[in-house]
Amino acid sequence: MELPDTYSLEEKTELKKRFDEIINLWHTRKNPQDVEMVTKAFYLAADAHKDARRRSGEPYMYHPLAVAKIIAGDMSMGRTSIICALLHDVVEDTSYTLDDIRELFGDKVAEIIDGVTKLEMKDFNSDVESIQAENFRKIVISMSDEIRVILVKIADRLHNMRTLDSMPHYKQLKIASETISIYAPLAYRLGLYAIKSELEDLSLKYINPQVFESVSKQMSARREDKIKELQEFVEPVEKDLRDMGISLRVKILERPVSAVWERMQKYGQSLDDVYDVFVVRLILDCPKELEKIKCWEAYAVFTMHYRPNSSKLRDWVSFPKTNGYESIHGVFMSHQGNWVEVQLRTERMEDIAEHGFSAYWKYNNTGNFNDESGFELWLGKVREMVASGSDSAIEFFNNFKLDLFKDEISVFTPQGDIITMPKDSTVLDFAYTIHSELGNHCIGANVNKNLVSLEYVLKMGDQVEVITSAYQYPREEWFGFLVTSVAKSRLKAGIKDYRKSFKETGKKIMSDIFAKLKIEFSKHNRNLMVERKHLSGRIDLYYYFAIKKFTQRDVEDVFCVKDGIFTGITKYFTFKWSPKNQEQLPKEILENNVDYIISTCCNPIPGDDVVAFRFPNEPLRVHRSDCPVAIELMAKHGKNILKAKMKLEENYRFIATLRIIGVDKMGLCTKILQIITDKKKLNMHSFEMHSEVGFAKATVSLFVDNVKSLDDLVKDLKSIELVKKVERVK
Repeated sequence: MELPDTYSLEEKTELKKRFDEIINLWHTRKNPQDVEMVTKAFYLAADAHKDARRRSGEPYMYHPLAVAKIIAGDMSMGRTSIICALLHDVVEDTSYTLDDIRELFGDKVAEIIDGVTKLEMKDFNSDVESIQAENFRKIVISMSDEIRVILVKIADRLHNMRTLDSMPHYKQLKIASETISIYAPLAYRLGLYAIKSELEDLSLKYINPQVFESVSKQMSARREDKIKELQEFVEPVEKDLRDMGISLRVKILERPVSAVWERMQKYGQSLDDVYDVFVVRLILDCPKELEKIKCWEAYAVFTMHYRPNSSKLRDWVSFPKTNGYESIHGVFMSHQGNWVEVQLRTERMEDIAEHGFSAYWKYNNTGNFNDESGFELWLGKVREMVASGSDSAIEFFNNFKLDLFKDEISVFTPQGDIITMPKDSTVLDFAYTIHSELGNHCIGANVNKNLVSLEYVLKMGDQVEVITSAYQYPREEWFGFLVTSVAKSRLKAGIKDYRKSFKETGKKIMSDIFAKLKIEFSKHNRNLMVERKHLSGRIDLYYYFAIKKFTQRDVEDVFCVKDGIFTGITKYFTFKWSPKNQEQLPKEILENNVDYIISTCCNPIPGDDVVAFRFPNEPLRVHRSDCPVAIELMAKHGKNILKAKMKLEENYRFIATLRIIGVDKMGLCTKILQIITDKKKLNMHSFEMHSEVGFAKATVSLFVDNVKSLDDLVKDLKSIELVKKVERVK
């Protein structure tokens, strides 16, 4: 077989070289017939894509080869998966059909290729809510029958992320948001830790490039010294273990940038305060029947040299994660006075942690999962969700994320029946899982014979007896601690039924206020209040007026009856769209004369990287591009992304909020206010300060021109001797 002449001589040489690399990485069953079939797939794909080029000018064929390399090397999969990786774009992008693939390579390959082939707008009615969510549902349905569908899709996404530089910015945001919302969690759920980490890092690089670059530089500056410190730390332990006859190897590992940034955000720490940026991993070589004993022996040797932090001990050897991950994680105090994370595992555990699904398969003698494996239990949940069906792909997408991206726990009913729920589920989640009415009237529970509240987080093995009251009713604030999609759906229905009884009362109060302010009581204006107040519908609107949560002031704010912060700044935004879609845009967007809403979830200000979303008959919604709400929207509604930019105009002010932490001493508040009001001449919207065990915490919202003026303020506040930390609150 020969490659088509549309490839240059150099390209033909490179294609064959890359294919040979795949064959060399392929370590599962590989007889001559297997290699022949994979080679056949290579030449077919090369011929099918012979006229296609990537944006970089390279042959498109480099992409399926790269995907196949990930499948063979990073995932350790075999013949069928490699063939599917080589052919995964053939049906979607060329004249070949699924019937052609079926005839040449069999039903299983055709089934997997069909699963990874994207749906397009022509496959739906024009009113489809989200093509991304529809594609996700299709992938999950295919995955429930054939797991290799999602493995090929993850490999495809990994290579796309590695080559994202050539794409326009709005596509980078869309693809990166999809990746962080869908593909990275799926990789984690399948035990593919290295791939999950790389996907998260690449997503952060495009969603928040300034943060990625800053954290990367800080980690690089510490790398050499930290590695040397940890090598010295582990040396005496390694010597003792070898003297005991234990064979092992040592790795000094660096956490992904995204994981370090997540810790910095979660705990409000600087990088210097994150103790596990670099970790020590000991990998022991021993028979499976001795694994637990040897891992704990190694832990014991560490305790002979260093003091452990018992509160941070994690035993995933005795209780593996549901994705199969096994390891002991301990934290020890080094002689330099630094906490060090240590991971202890065996070669088998390391293989599973690196290769996930395929390693499960390898270590199971039958070549299939047993019914009790964590992965099979999770896949059973996927099948249940697929079987239950859903009219909305968005609802399916949300429910999948809520219930199936989390680890699971098992709890017991008073009768001893086992209920499996996502980790972090609460008493109220449990009540709604049993029955809607049990949840609607729940006031607490007896957990292991102890009385606890609704928001009590259940633990593995808890026995739960729900307590109800006829006077209890479903409350909106419960959403704040519910975890499962079932509970949230049933609570939403319960609240709607309860609030319907307030409709006429609330509607009359609202009508009277509108009349007083000379505002038309039209459907459009009522819907505008629903939008501006972020409500789910008019039933909630009437309810809030009925219980006096909404008053005349709220109406004035929405309709700018008084001078408001949103008045008169519309012209200080510019919006851009990809050239190929310009003809589809309304004239007012092209002329930059469009109504929009500045989202209060992230409060963007001039200088922030922002993005807008366009939905039919709605104002544009403007978010910071790293806002979690924006990332969720980009993952679901990529075709609605509109790149926005705030102009740095003067004489307009925007609200920004800072959190300041300092030593609780007299004069701190005065110095903070002097810098804000006297030195910077800034007007405050609100100021709150309280003491906590020697520290004072202040939250200040103020009016600023742009990011630069905010950064200058932060710099001056940090110069106060008593101030220890200043951070912007999203």
